[in-house]
Amino acid sequence: MIVRIMGEGQVRLADGHLTELSELDDELLAEMENGDGPGFRRTLQALLTRVRDLGDPLPDDSLEPSELILPSPEATLEEVRELLSDDGLIPS
Repeated sequence: MIVRIMGEGQVRLADGHLTELSELDDELLAEMENGDGPGFRRTLQALLTRVRDLGDPLPDDSLEPSELILPSPEATLEEVRELLSDDGLIPS
């Protein structure tokens, strides 16, 4: 799966990592629903860090279509809310 982090680039991520990332996504969704700004910021950073750690970066000149687009590390709670589907950022 090709994942884009807005403002950073793309990584290739094995599908086997989606379960771990979905757990962080569920936590992020709960924090957003509860209006927990500090928790949201902490979990968003943890999610993006795991994607970076688990994924293999694609070259900057690569133009592969992204199957998943994640917000930038600086995204606000409101901006992330606009990106959400019913399942969160990462489809189950």
